[in-house]
Amino acid sequence: MAYIRILLSTAYLGPVTYFAALFRKETVFIDAEEHYIKQSYRNRCLILTANGVQALIIPVVKTFGNHTRVKDIRIDYNQKWQQVHWNAICSAYNKSPFFLYYRDLFEPFYHGKTESLLEYNMNLTRLVMKSLSMDKQLLFTQDYTKGNESGAMDLRNSIHPKIIQGFALEKHVQVFSDRWPFYPDLSIIDLLFNEGPHAKDYLKKAATKSDF
Repeated sequence: MAYIRILLSTAYLGPVTYFAALFRKETVFIDAEEHYIKQSYRNRCLILTANGVQALIIPVVKTFGNHTRVKDIRIDYNQKWQQVHWNAICSAYNKSPFFLYYRDLFEPFYHGKTESLLEYNMNLTRLVMKSLSMDKQLLFTQDYTKGNESGAMDLRNSIHPKIIQGFALEKHVQVFSDRWPFYPDLSIIDLLFNEGPHAKDYLKKAATKSDF
């Protein structure tokens, strides 16, 4: 079946495959009604540092326990995660070719406060899409739907830190390539800060090789 719609979870600076999926489909739905799932890209991203791959995790408050819907998840600002994340990003990518070009766009996200995880993620996602000249509307689901009922390709749980995608991502520039092998499918900022405007062509090629 050839899907023209895709169903995704929200993601904090999602991985390359997440944005390749966004790039390829005509209509994109973000599930705001699903129950929050921990240890996923919903509140974490992976970057490459001098010490290897590091997970940046946004601490959250589940207002209604394990049955809290994504749209009701709140960010926990009692923990000083913003400073930790921004310092890690600067340390990892300060010497990347395009970090200084994009720095001023991303830094405000690590100083102000957005209570909703969904809103925070979406604002970052839209910033990345604008930086990549991706003119695509993102829609929210109004009710929870099972994958086979949505009429869309369901990738909510397929793009996950513990799942290796079924296609190979080509190597691109990475800052610490002199000490680490190439790590595919890290956060989109790894691709953006290292490849700049060329990241769009990279995503196009990745999308054509995928099963999305």
